[in-house]
Amino acid sequence: MIRKLKSGEYRIYSRKVDPKTGKRRNLGTFQSKEAAQKHEREIQYFKRH
Repeated sequence: MIRKLKSGEYRIYSRKVDPKTGKRRNLGTFQSKEAAQKHEREIQYFKRH
């Protein structure tokens, strides 16, 4: 899940809520939406290989 921050950067959050904190985990912050989408695809690939 990618969200745009007020600073103009894009941050990837986990899809599931972290039971310990009750919030979504921050999986990285990127300057552009394209970079965030690329990294999100890498995360999904890593989860399945």
